[in-house]
Parts: sequence; structure tokens; C-alpha cells
Amino acid sequence: MSRSYGVLLCGLAAVWGSSYLFIKVADRDLEPTVMMAARMLLAALLLAAFLAVRDGTGVLRDVVGAWKPGLIMGVINGALPFTLIAWGEKHIDSGVAAIANATVPIWVAILAVWFKPSERSSGTRLAGILVGLVGVGVVVGVNPDGGTWWVLGTLAVVLASLSYAAGGLYGQYAVSRASGPVLATAAMLFGGLVLVPFALFQLPDHAPGWKAIGSVLALAVVGTAIAQLVLYRMLRLFGAARLSLVTYLIPITALIYGSVLLDEPLHPSMLVGLGLILGGVALGSGAWRPFRRPVADPAA
Repeated sequence: MSRSYGVLLCGLAAVWGSSYLFIKVADRDLEPTVMMAARMLLAALLLAAFLAVRDGTGVLRDVVGAWKPGLIMGVINGALPFTLIAWGEKHIDSGVAAIANATVPIWVAILAVWFKPSERSSGTRLAGILVGLVGVGVVVGVNPDGGTWWVLGTLAVVLASLSYAAGGLYGQYAVSRASGPVLATAAMLFGGLVLVPFALFQLPDHAPGWKAIGSVLALAVVGTAIAQLVLYRMLRLFGAARLSLVTYLIPITALIYGSVLLDEPLHPSMLVGLGLILGGVALGSGAWRPFRRPVADPAA
């Protein structure tokens, strides 16, 4: 595993782990569609400004020219999973939402059977996914008495994971034919526009507090605009399956943020699960190959 892969993987985990915290805070004052429409459109403006500084004129033409892949990515890798996670977090803890989102790699493996055979997982890579999912199961085994809404909230995040997996596979195809930053800008713009009609029906009847506004800004700037640039770079360099392994690390950061800043419970069994998750990341990314045969020394 290259050093750049490890740095980008851990950076995305830290950023996206904090996103669950910000969503939980903003959920108190804003409905999911309102929050996510604002998040995506603000991120689109920031990404467009980045492109204008980097490439000069012609940004709008490039973004509009990428409307079709941008719309598809904006829905299946933005508007839909963002909204499902925000709705789910109205009923479950932010750390639990991050854990449920760790099912992305298994969905990638299942979808790849039909859509991208080169991304199929096998050998130690498949073992890493399975070990990581066992860890997720251990963490989820802390079964809080949340009732039906807790179950539905968790299932909403799992459905978001399926959408993310489809977006990752399609994004790897799309980014090979368009600039990553242009595609990210188009995705945020068109995905945000899709949410606008729904958001208009859920506008708050009072002014949101500063914490909610600050959380949306953090989601837009760090969790979306900057993260999207890193996301498409990783898709181009490493592929959807290796990128999806970031979801094994996200529960670690999300649980820490939730425990320290939101006083969410952190049970000992979660630490066991996190250890398994880290082992799954190491196996799945190729950083640890316990069954690799030693290479014979030709000089010997």
C-alpha cells in the first residue's frame, strides 16, 4: 500500500467521521432535505470557485457539459445517501450510524459481480472485508433498546451504504472520462438541485441556531467540498473497492467524536469490534499479508 493511499484514507476517515457529529447537531433544527440541499449547493459553489482559480474561464461550460454523470453521481452518491443518513440519525446515535455505513464494502463486492468484475474481492482482500464486517457485527451487538424507530434508522443508513457502493462503482467509470473536480462540482450542483423542491416543503418555522448553521457550513466546506476532491482522486488512483475500505475507519473517528463531544455511550465490546475493523482494513488494503510466501533470494 502506498504512503499516499494511507494518508488519504485516514484523512477521509477523520473528515467523514466528523460529518456524523455535525449531522447529529444540525438534525436538531433542520430537516434532512433542507440540511443536505444547503450542504450540497454550498459545496458546489466552493468547488466551482476552486475550478475557476485553477482553470480560469470555462468552468460553467465544463460543469454543464458533465451534467449527465454529475446528475447520476449527485443522486446516488450525494442526495440520496446524505438524506437517508440524516434521517437515520434522528433515531440512532452518530457512532452507530457510522458503523451501519461500514457495510459499503460488502455492497461493492456484491454489485461488482455484475457491474465491474475487476473490482471483485477475493483471497486476503475478501478476508479483510469479512473480518471488518465481523467487527461491525460485534459493535452493533451492543443492542440498545431503541425500538422500531432505532431499527428503521439503522436500516436507512444501510440503504445509504448500498447507494454509496453503487456511486463508487459508477464514479470510477465516470472519473475516467471527466475531470474529478468537474465531476464533483456537477454532482454537488445537480444533486443539490434535486433536493431543493423537497427542502422547500420542509423549511424550518424558526431561525436555526448557530450550532446548526455552523454544522452545515462544516459539512459543506470540509465534509463535502474538500472531501469530494480527495474522493475522486482516490477513485482514479486506487479504485472503488480500496476506497470503500475507508468506511471501516470511519466508525472509529465517529465513535470518538460522539463519545467525547455528544456523550454517546461507548461500550467495551465496541473496542473489540474496532480492533477487528482495523484488522479488516489492513487485510483488505494489502498492508498486511499474513499468508504471503517469502520470495527466494536469487543469490542464494
